[in-house]
Amino acid sequence: MLIIPAIDLKDGKCVRLRRGIMDDSTVFSDHPVEMAEQWVSQGAKRIHLVDLNGAFEGRPVNADAISEIVRKFPHVPVQIGGGIRSMSIADTYIDVGVSYLIIGTMAIDKPEFVTELCKEFPGKIIVGLDANNGFVATEGWAKQTDVHVKEIAKKFEQDGVSSIIYTDIAKDGMMQGVNIEATSDLALSTSIPIIASGGITNIADIESLLEIEKDGVIGAITGRAIYEGSLNFQEAQRLCDEN
Repeated sequence: MLIIPAIDLKDGKCVRLRRGIMDDSTVFSDHPVEMAEQWVSQGAKRIHLVDLNGAFEGRPVNADAISEIVRKFPHVPVQIGGGIRSMSIADTYIDVGVSYLIIGTMAIDKPEFVTELCKEFPGKIIVGLDANNGFVATEGWAKQTDVHVKEIAKKFEQDGVSSIIYTDIAKDGMMQGVNIEATSDLALSTSIPIIASGGITNIADIESLLEIEKDGVIGAITGRAIYEGSLNFQEAQRLCDEN
């Protein structure tokens, strides 16, 4: 299982939000590239980037920082989400070397967009499903839908989606532990591999996720825990490597 450090970009800085609320953010670094270097030097096998401004505005806003990170660490796959709502934006990110594109809002509002992307960039498309009580939220979590995560996950099985990032909004950034039951339930309901996100606090959460790795959980995204020190990134990845 991969431990994937998150670098969330807001106004050119590395931040973490609580429950996806833009006005409730903590700045962890003014230099996202240096932050990426820290995790790469500690053995990160993949980097998770989110253009938070882009998620709300529907277009890339922090593209310069993203491009710089991709160029500086060409050997480390980067997955990027936030504001990818057209083929031209997708093309631009792939051209600069991004390995995976995360589609969130458009996966719900225009699922055929995911189908088109999977055909154009096979193996490079991730669907991000952010849920509140099991129901998907979009537009940077600002809009609640009546679509259940398991329902939408099934729709993408035939498209060739490489994985689904499942985020429990109620847990995200709150340091209250992972929603293991919901993550396992989603993983068992679909053939698409799941990357867990939201609520990871300490090594016990990683141990719990490893217990459901067999259900189809291939990775875990962590942010606040590794920035605040309640989870040692190297220890977490080593545990996964040894499992």
